[in-house]
Amino acid sequence: MWPDLIKKAKEGGLDAIETYVFWNAHEPIRRQYDFSGNLDLIRFLKTVQNEGLYAVLRIGPYVCAEWNYGGFPVWLHNMPGIKLRTADDVFMDEMQNFTSVIVDMVKQEKLFASQGGPIILAQIENEYGNVMSSYGAAGKAYIDWCANMAQSLDIGVPWIMCQQSDAPQPIINTCNGWYCHDFQPNNENSPKMWTENWTGWFKSWGGPDPYRTAEDVAYAVARFFQTGGSFQNYYMYHGGTNFDREAGGPYISTTYDYDAPLDEYGNLNQPKYGHLKQLHDALHSIEKALTHGNVSNTNLGDSISATIYALDDGTSSCFLVNEGTTNDANIIFQGANYTVPAWSVSILPDCKKEVYNTAKVNTQTWVMAKKSNEAENQPTSLKWTWTPEVVDDTVVHGKGQRSASQLIDQKSINDISDYLWYMTSVNLDKNDPIWSKNMSIRVNATGHVLHAFVNGEFIGSQWATYGIFNYVFERSVKLNPGSNQITLLSATIGLQNYGAYFDVVGTGILGPVQIIGRNGDESITKDLSAHKWSYKVGLNGLGKKFFSSSDSSSEWQSQNLPFNRMLTWYKTTFKAPLGTDPVVVNLEGLNKGLAWVNGNSLGRYWPSYLAQEDGCSNDACDYRGYYNNNKCVTGCGEPTQIWYHVPRSFLNDEDNELVLFEEFGGNPLKVNFQTVTVGTTCGNAYENNVVEISCQGRPISDIKFVGFGDPQGACGSFQKGSCDANNDPLSIVHTACVGKESCSLSASESVFGATNCTADVSKRLVVEAVC
Repeated sequence: MWPDLIKKAKEGGLDAIETYVFWNAHEPIRRQYDFSGNLDLIRFLKTVQNEGLYAVLRIGPYVCAEWNYGGFPVWLHNMPGIKLRTADDVFMDEMQNFTSVIVDMVKQEKLFASQGGPIILAQIENEYGNVMSSYGAAGKAYIDWCANMAQSLDIGVPWIMCQQSDAPQPIINTCNGWYCHDFQPNNENSPKMWTENWTGWFKSWGGPDPYRTAEDVAYAVARFFQTGGSFQNYYMYHGGTNFDREAGGPYISTTYDYDAPLDEYGNLNQPKYGHLKQLHDALHSIEKALTHGNVSNTNLGDSISATIYALDDGTSSCFLVNEGTTNDANIIFQGANYTVPAWSVSILPDCKKEVYNTAKVNTQTWVMAKKSNEAENQPTSLKWTWTPEVVDDTVVHGKGQRSASQLIDQKSINDISDYLWYMTSVNLDKNDPIWSKNMSIRVNATGHVLHAFVNGEFIGSQWATYGIFNYVFERSVKLNPGSNQITLLSATIGLQNYGAYFDVVGTGILGPVQIIGRNGDESITKDLSAHKWSYKVGLNGLGKKFFSSSDSSSEWQSQNLPFNRMLTWYKTTFKAPLGTDPVVVNLEGLNKGLAWVNGNSLGRYWPSYLAQEDGCSNDACDYRGYYNNNKCVTGCGEPTQIWYHVPRSFLNDEDNELVLFEEFGGNPLKVNFQTVTVGTTCGNAYENNVVEISCQGRPISDIKFVGFGDPQGACGSFQKGSCDANNDPLSIVHTACVGKESCSLSASESVFGATNCTADVSKRLVVEAVC
């Protein structure tokens, strides 16, 4: 997908592509490096270069990014005596080694701008200023060391540190956030830079769908450049997918769409993509004034202001800003009248004519639709086989690969699997003080999911909720005189990725694990934490690579397909959907587990996890006023995620294989493959602008609504307003657009005829078309 995404980014008006470098992906085992396939950093950078764009290399190597363990390899945690992200020699040696590996590799390919390459900036560390105070003097010493180490690598381009107000010179400190117009660098000679403009927000299991309007993102960008900004990066411009076990958090979902201008599947997220493209065009048109002009500001009162960038040749460019959140402003500026909507910025390249306003969206809105797989009749055509995850050795016999007389942190297995079995046996006799007819097992877990078995029988499961990862599991149990086998399966859902000392946050079953006996009002507790525990990493099916398309195991069976059976593997074959539209698989009906297509991991799935019930509203989202991740959310009470991206690069032309590991127990019969494409497009343009309608390469099949005047409502529910054009706008647009892949119409009375609108109406053209 890289060439297509990078090409779309350039067409969207970007000048550079920013990327992290993921330490855990590139050095999964100490001193064993992987830059193959999708990890080919050099190929990615050269693809950026070939498209004529610059690059920003955020080496970190701590990245945060809602990525597993913040991008650190977990083997770091298990090095004796190590302390991460502080002035610790063991950690700093490892960090310097990896950073040097990346720099040397990039230098060898002559990819830094100082060598004629595309990389204009590099980053060392990431958002350390947010947590540095927790590390005391050692934290300050560490950040000074980071700066000196980075400078010693002599890359010939500036180094940056985001969210680091005390970044040592000559390191440039930068801003991250939803808004950075008030940010000022810590050195008056440093450029004002914004490394992360959050275009939306990430999604967690149990969280609603975040949404940030195109108008507000544009407002933030325009304000930043109006106030002297020199570099702004969207986080994310393409959010993508957390394939495999990349998602961190914990509890970050598999989708990482981020409401970005390019959606998870690589489609244009309209209107955000188009509205920002027009902003980029406007900013590019005044680039000389922004970089060479003399700046002056005028306060026009009532949250209204003007900024003028004047060149020595007498030309100038202007911004008009309305910071108010309720009232549109009618102002007189340099002898001319302007209307500046609330919470908006107008750009006047010649300080006379407004060419862009952040609140006036003059682009189309795409409503994406799922289309059935026309290659076969699904889901009825899918023929499933299955096999159980064999657990007798663990659940019945307690056999493991290692043992210890203590409970261990799950990070000790170097994060090679989500799953770790904890097993111990307890000998009881009827004379034991704990013995009673009312006994229970109590487990203090940080897991994030726990499944418990006693004497071969499943007794229950429990899992955490986002943000609260310590919980107590307790169930009544019937124990036998003599030996009793206790087996606990702990499952992680991404390791902690942010915060001071995030690396030492406990994971797994850290205890205590207790047996509690009750006789009347008296309770007696037996702590099993210091018992001899056996441990087994992972699952048998993972070890045998049931997910691999080369798996030739005879263990799969087609008879008596089980439903709602925990720890079960399912497999089917399917035809690749026709065409080139992005492919998704609907996993509705399943509970929680892992999915693979042709041996490629799609990531964790959990369609049964419903988003929180509160926080959503049926009201239209108001772009005015400061945004946060709790504003304008949707999807409350709905499944967190049922659609999972299947990149076409994972697919064969003919038969393909889907493998599921169902952890909780679910029903695969509803599973089906579909494609994502534009279903409806709604064009919008204010008077004397042009509305463009397109269906992503497919013909426009019908026009449902056209209004030129003051049409009301939103895409999918437009209605005539108080005034409209005298001509028949529907027939005009129908003639101009139906049957074509795209069409353009001027929002003007010369096309649609005079209107009966009053002078105070800001006329606009809206068109709703079916693709």
